[in-house]
Amino acid sequence: FQKHEFFVDMTCEGCSNAVTRVLHRLGGVQFDIDLPNKKVCVDSEHSVDTLLETLKKTGKNASYLGEKSAQ
Repeated sequence: FQKHEFFVDMTCEGCSNAVTRVLHRLGGVQFDIDLPNKKVCVDSEHSVDTLLETLKKTGKNASYLGEKSAQ
């Protein structure tokens, strides 16, 4: 799986819950939400476009930051 990092304009727990909800609905993803830094790191075989469209369903401003190298 490729790890992708996205910026999502989350301001509260409710925002991160919305992100969790849309990603769970998409399925086939593992992810970490970094609320203070407004970042979502997604581990998935879905395309970046699919992931970005999914994150935008939260109604939040979202953008792709790039691939995250495996640590």
